[in-house]
Amino acid sequence: MELDRHDRRLLHLLQREGRLPVTAIAERIELSPNATSERMRRLQREGVIEGYAARVSARALGRALLVFVEVKLDRTSDEVFETFARAAREADDVLECHMVAGGFDYLLKTRVADMDAYRRFLSSALLTLPGVRETHTYAVMEEIKVNAPLPV
Repeated sequence: MELDRHDRRLLHLLQREGRLPVTAIAERIELSPNATSERMRRLQREGVIEGYAARVSARALGRALLVFVEVKLDRTSDEVFETFARAAREADDVLECHMVAGGFDYLLKTRVADMDAYRRFLSSALLTLPGVRETHTYAVMEEIKVNAPLPV
């Protein structure tokens, strides 16, 4: 799908200020409100805009500790991959799970209250999964760049 300058400006704005009214967006990208609404619908229909969400403070929800976890499996079969992926999708503490190429199999992004909560998650949820051979934990000391918009 080809994106013109209006599409790109629209996407740029929505990533930064997703709650702007259509009239304000239209004014800033120099189109009519009707044309802007139609572009937004088209971009949603085409899957360029995947959805809208509020960014919520992890600290306010009692999940101040961000932890990345490398997971290495002891065997790599479709069954093990499917079991691990299903468990990752169901785990509330797992924000993101990525199968990666390289020295380990999965990279998890997790949010928990504190190190005690992470230890409980690790022992009761992660290490009990079949196929998990090894994990490496990286507790985040400071978040430098978070939820950055995609370049358009």
